[in-house]
Amino acid sequence: MLALIAPGQGSQTPGMLNSWIAESSSRNLLSAWSKEIDLNLEDLGTTADADEIKDTSNAQPLIVATSLLAVHALALENVAVTSGHSVGELTAAAISGAISANDALMLVRARGIEMAKAAALIPTGMSAVLGGERNEVVTAIAALGLVAANENGAGQIVAAGDLTALAALSEHPPLGARVRALSVAGAFHTPYMHTAVAPLSDLAATVTTRQPLIPFISNKDGVAIRTGSEIVARIVNQITNPVRWDLCMQSLKTMGVTGVIELPPAGTLVGLLKRAAPEIESFALKSALDLEAARDFAERHI
Repeated sequence: MLALIAPGQGSQTPGMLNSWIAESSSRNLLSAWSKEIDLNLEDLGTTADADEIKDTSNAQPLIVATSLLAVHALALENVAVTSGHSVGELTAAAISGAISANDALMLVRARGIEMAKAAALIPTGMSAVLGGERNEVVTAIAALGLVAANENGAGQIVAAGDLTALAALSEHPPLGARVRALSVAGAFHTPYMHTAVAPLSDLAATVTTRQPLIPFISNKDGVAIRTGSEIVARIVNQITNPVRWDLCMQSLKTMGVTGVIELPPAGTLVGLLKRAAPEIESFALKSALDLEAARDFAERHI
């Protein structure tokens, strides 16, 4: 069984689209998407610097567009299941067939703008807590008024909230843990994002949803969702709720997945999977140069 998984914000790097638009059909597709959402994705993915693509309103559509270009280039059939981390859920929704790629990009464009607005209201951030015992880490995060916004498994929990509190967490980490600030500009998946929910919900109501062709594993609870309308509703609500990627990985194991391809910008989710579920073979699709190897990998698991 083969799964496709899509990364979330913080995985972006300057120039990450360079290899993907060398082929004309992909470049034309990216150009059409750019016009559709009124954002120059090519410039963002080829010439923009790290600060420009750290901006939430740029990072989110750029990541989803890069992942969807890779899906287009791979052209795989018989994928068994899909999932995405945070904004990667919109990529996964398109892969599942619940929504179109164009609608995924329209929604992620709005999601990025509204979450950037919410992030600008109060200075907040996110930090990964690596190691330590789960209950002690969660307790330490809550004691500082922070939120465990991502439970990523493999000994990684992301704290989100006030910058002063995050600094205090870094200075006095939980026993056996270290703290690393993340390249994001807000406390995502916390109540700080509440102003983004209503506008995205209104836009989502205009989107045509379909019965997904393959199951979509939700960040909310790791459950495989098979209704398009519920997938979209969960994606909207997840803006203010924690991501349980640990439960998503557990579902991949339970469903009997044997191989996982992480779409670009790949690396983070494969790293988590190797530690949490080493029995599942994984492949990080980082560049268009990796396409042939990715197809060979897929053939072994379809």
